[in-house]
Amino acid sequence: MRLELKTIVTALGGEFHGDASVVVSGLAPLEAATPSDISFLSNPRYQQQLLGSKAGCVIVGVQAKEAALSRGACIVTPEPYLYFARLTQWWKKQLRPMESAHIHPSAVVDPQAVIHPTASVGALCVVERGAHIGAHTVLKSRVTVGEDCHIGERCLLHPGVVIGADGFGFAPNGDTWEKIEQLGAVLIGNDVEIGANTCIDRGALQNTVLEDGVKLDNLIQIGHNVHVGRNTAMAGCVGVAGSATIGANCTVGGGAIILGHLTLAPYVNISAATVVSKSILKPGHYTGIFPVDDNASWERNAATLKQLHSLRDRIKTIEKEIKP
Repeated sequence: MRLELKTIVTALGGEFHGDASVVVSGLAPLEAATPSDISFLSNPRYQQQLLGSKAGCVIVGVQAKEAALSRGACIVTPEPYLYFARLTQWWKKQLRPMESAHIHPSAVVDPQAVIHPTASVGALCVVERGAHIGAHTVLKSRVTVGEDCHIGERCLLHPGVVIGADGFGFAPNGDTWEKIEQLGAVLIGNDVEIGANTCIDRGALQNTVLEDGVKLDNLIQIGHNVHVGRNTAMAGCVGVAGSATIGANCTVGGGAIILGHLTLAPYVNISAATVVSKSILKPGHYTGIFPVDDNASWERNAATLKQLHSLRDRIKTIEKEIKP
């Protein structure tokens, strides 16, 4: 696909500088871009890459305008990363127009499931009894939607997603386990995107809920009865244990773990690989990671950590002895 820059600016806006008739045929990062590519700079720390980039045009913020002008054509916008995101959406529509709604012949859909006429169900999907799929929602290949689970409008579920498998519930019976039947469902709001092979378990008694605008990466586990607030985003391999409540507009970094029955306030940001072991009731950025080190040093530090409690007691004793 080859497009003049003026076509992009007409579609998406922005303050353009340069030759509007220049033709671009791809999108690329600054360091890899060629004169036939359009690129972007969202973080001023990478301005050096901007100056050395061969991109035919660069999307930049107001603070990088002068630097961008010194190297060639640019589109200036208050939020270059957001502009770039919208450019990728627009570009995809030009390159691959949206397919009409359909149910793939290999999909298995229960007669008592309800699928909106504008929704799409991909190859080898399974939609079980009582499930509802909303308008313009797309299920990619091999998605499973369990009994009585509801998916809202304009959602995108990537390959291998499982919605509504049983939550992990067992009661001890001597040396064995007695299954607790999972009688709830999964309710997913509008404009939700769920990455490949992510699993959302149905609730035990109440429903598992993902509110509008939630974004989940690949290989995420959401346990039974979890409630995720609107516009919260989680990176790959996050695990959320049962009955946790996560507020709106939170972010959770890759590999982080949130233990069960905890509450996260709105606008909480959890760093990657953090284990959240207590409720967080105040917005902010939270991290709980033991820094990586060479093994010998790590073992010495780990041994010291085990002594912290006794060291604290010794310090308290010393403080009492020297207190006037």
